[in-house]
Amino acid sequence: MTIAYENGVNLFDTAEVYASGRAEITLGNIIKKKGWRRSSYVVTTKIYWGGQAETERGLSRKHIIEGKVLGSLSRLQLDYVDIVFANRNDVNSPMEEVVRAMTFVINQGMAMYWGTSRWSAMEIMEAYSVARQFNLIPPVCEQAEYHYFQRDKVEVQLPELYHKIGVGAMTWSPLACGLITGKYSDGVPDCSRAAIKGYQWLKERVFSEEGRRQLAKIKELHLVADRLGCTAAQLAIAWCLRSEGVSSVLLGVSNTDQLLENLGALRVTHTHALLVSSHVIMNYVNHIN
Repeated sequence: MTIAYENGVNLFDTAEVYASGRAEITLGNIIKKKGWRRSSYVVTTKIYWGGQAETERGLSRKHIIEGKVLGSLSRLQLDYVDIVFANRNDVNSPMEEVVRAMTFVINQGMAMYWGTSRWSAMEIMEAYSVARQFNLIPPVCEQAEYHYFQRDKVEVQLPELYHKIGVGAMTWSPLACGLITGKYSDGVPDCSRAAIKGYQWLKERVFSEEGRRQLAKIKELHLVADRLGCTAAQLAIAWCLRSEGVSSVLLGVSNTDQLLENLGALRVTHTHALLVSSHVIMNYVNHIN
């Protein structure tokens, strides 16, 4: 985290569900130890999956407020978070209740803004409409998966919201769960995420027919990256950053070398040749003007 901060990374994202709350505790301990100016960084967290009880999950007013006051803020040792995300929509909670609860959290100084994660464009628009109808605070950002193989939401659905109501995108998984790095080209390494208990879905994805097609495309991507003088990971991250409406790209690393490599994406030149190469490889030539 220190290396990230010293290299200009100023946003740290977590969630109440990550490691059953331990991720928030660890992040809070590091921030407290470092003594960084609170105004120099942004902390975001997500709420939905809390404890085991029915009242400890979802987007009810009770869980949103208790989850922030007694949960995330306590674990993070912070007075407020910059953005609290609703970590998927809750069909059991009326939209007005959700928006009113988020507005209360903001008005009480527990968060600066609120956003959505894994919400459809229609659900985001509904939240915005409810906020305008009752003079409440609308969401400002959607956390969405975005990489070469997952493009529709960020490139087709969200731009209209970005232009009409100003909802930005904070994207995650730019390396497609590690596929783009090439680590799964020859199978599943023992130390990889796909080998961890609970990630059987990723292992199945790697060995699926679609996964094999994606891995073949990734091999071509590595050749293009070599010609451009960067790594495939850097090319993929730079490609995500170039998209209109993308405010931030979330990175996940397990060691310093991965972090420094990913940060090298900022040095990749956004030339038309780069875009053409990427689009050609991923069979998206029709997106090129």
